[in-house]
Amino acid sequence: MTSAVSTSATASADIAGSTSSNTPSNTAAATSNPVTPSTPAASTAKPIFYGVNGHNNEGGAYDISSPALQLSQLQSLGARLYRNEVYNQASANKLAGIAKTMAAGGVTVFPILLSGIDYNSESDAYNAGYTLGKLTASAYRYAYYEVGNELGADALTGNVDGVYPQHFDNTKFQKARGVIRGMIDGIRSVDSSGKIVMGGGAWMHYGFDQMLASGTQPDGSGGHPVLSWDITAWHWYSDQGDITHACGGTGCHDVLAALQQLGKPIWLTEFGVRPEYGNDDQIAAYLVGGTMMAQFAAVASKYNLQAIQAYQLYDDPDGGEGAYGLLKNDGKTQKASYSAYQRFVANNPR
Repeated sequence: MTSAVSTSATASADIAGSTSSNTPSNTAAATSNPVTPSTPAASTAKPIFYGVNGHNNEGGAYDISSPALQLSQLQSLGARLYRNEVYNQASANKLAGIAKTMAAGGVTVFPILLSGIDYNSESDAYNAGYTLGKLTASAYRYAYYEVGNELGADALTGNVDGVYPQHFDNTKFQKARGVIRGMIDGIRSVDSSGKIVMGGGAWMHYGFDQMLASGTQPDGSGGHPVLSWDITAWHWYSDQGDITHACGGTGCHDVLAALQQLGKPIWLTEFGVRPEYGNDDQIAAYLVGGTMMAQFAAVASKYNLQAIQAYQLYDDPDGGEGAYGLLKNDGKTQKASYSAYQRFVANNPR
């Protein structure tokens, strides 16, 4: 999930894999018999514009709500994409089973591969990413794989917008690049057909993706590994305002236009309203309003915005990230946002 907006400068071609020829020095054993959908295209044949995030590997309401219950709730909402995290073998295996259940009900699950950048070198980061990518794809053949989560934010020099290369720390950027390269190559070592979703960035940190795509880095040098992907992902929250006119220390920017210049379809793999925004009715109104779902649907064709995923299905328990859910953390009590999302999808079919 994206961090809150700061009060100063920040608010906080089909691919064959990365161009790197690196192979990991060692990788963890991956599942030898992956769960492969009998008809991989079946769950993606219908429109997938609307989706939701889940946290089936993080406990809380997800532990007391069966995949069948979650599926029925997603179907009721009209959501056809379901984004969930993986970070090790156990989490990959668990999500694989859930994905199979969901696919049979017309919902496409896709993993967000999670890793930090706390490695000694880009090579070490690559090896870790490769291991996670390989074991994830070995556990299940997904239609989509999202590689990394807001790693651009981890590589910032400080409280900056992230629109320029110099806004990023060179060493941290290299490690983040290594993680993502490894994830892509690890996935591709097993699955050559699933689409790669470049891990969702946050706020205005698109300078990070621009460097990955051009083989440049914050120190101004070029000729580095060029990463290729199928879909560019981004995250957007209520405290960040209008995604087509986001204003920070460097001025105001059309984030969707900047992402569109990368030449790939855009997904908003997280969007949501901060719990402190107001009461449940106010949050629901914002969720479907003019700077969130209504805007996203209205500008989708202009920016090649192809999918949006609300954050998230259930509230986190106390001590978690907060009450972002469409349902409470008992897994069954619908909030105002649930019915607002449901009505919006029904009234704005894609």
